[in-house]
Amino acid sequence: MSTLPASVLFACSHNAIRSPMAEALAKRLYGQTAYLDSVGVAPDALDNFAVAVLDEIGIDLHRHYGKSFEDVDPSEFDLIVTLSPEAHHCALEFTRSASTDVEYWPIPDPSAVEGSREARLDAYRRTRDLILARLKARFGAPSSPSI
Repeated sequence: MSTLPASVLFACSHNAIRSPMAEALAKRLYGQTAYLDSVGVAPDALDNFAVAVLDEIGIDLHRHYGKSFEDVDPSEFDLIVTLSPEAHHCALEFTRSASTDVEYWPIPDPSAVEGSREARLDAYRRTRDLILARLKARFGAPSSPSI
């Protein structure tokens, strides 16, 4: 565990599932402690299952819109947490001449799971819970939020 940097960018392939989840969960955990944002390599529409599993724990993701690395200045972040191989490669390219740290957290893409609606929701819940556990392990578990 280490302290939370002043600014963290979460990145995944489409900024539709994993990185918006990470951004929203981090904002719930750490509030105004840091500037938190998310991007994708090729932004897409927000995934409704991601919205549903965050709704289950009282986090509203409905207003999120997909952004790309081109929409932010990655060098202005202290840390970029990448959640997919594509995002990791892109982050390394964008920060080649910057002092930004890049960490890779291999988080499985829940949209790859097929089956019933409930089976798919379970995959998204596992992703949500895995991201939450990684956040707490890396940055600590604040005493106030109840997630």
